[in-house]
Amino acid sequence: MAITVDQAMEWAATRKHAVLITLRKDGRAQSSDVSYAVIDDAIVISLTSDRAKTANMRRDPRIIVHITDPSSWSYVSFDGVAELGDVTTDPHDQAANDLADYYQRVAGQAHPDWDDYRSAMIDEKRQLLRIRPTSAVGQING
Repeated sequence: MAITVDQAMEWAATRKHAVLITLRKDGRAQSSDVSYAVIDDAIVISLTSDRAKTANMRRDPRIIVHITDPSSWSYVSFDGVAELGDVTTDPHDQAANDLADYYQRVAGQAHPDWDDYRSAMIDEKRQLLRIRPTSAVGQING
């Protein structure tokens, strides 16, 4: 039975770990384990601006987000295009605010020290990746 993007996103919203697949310069896939949150109609991932996966997406924004649930033999692979947000440079810029919201959604609670968190996001050159899936394949059981 085929699944729709909406069905897949509803299932994905109840999880938070995935594999992000980007394309290297030579066309080979590069995979990275990531945490994510479904926010509005997007899969949102925090990443650093100086990592290989980020450089890959700047060069070629086509990506796959693959999510599995081995306990039910379920999986979904989303195709999409990377939308890279701004790198946070100030503890109170919009990027820092968005990263704080992302943290709470993934962790399920507030950070114990928001000043420390926001400072770390600047030091790590963090930004958010948003993927609005264009298609989904897989199977959802149970």
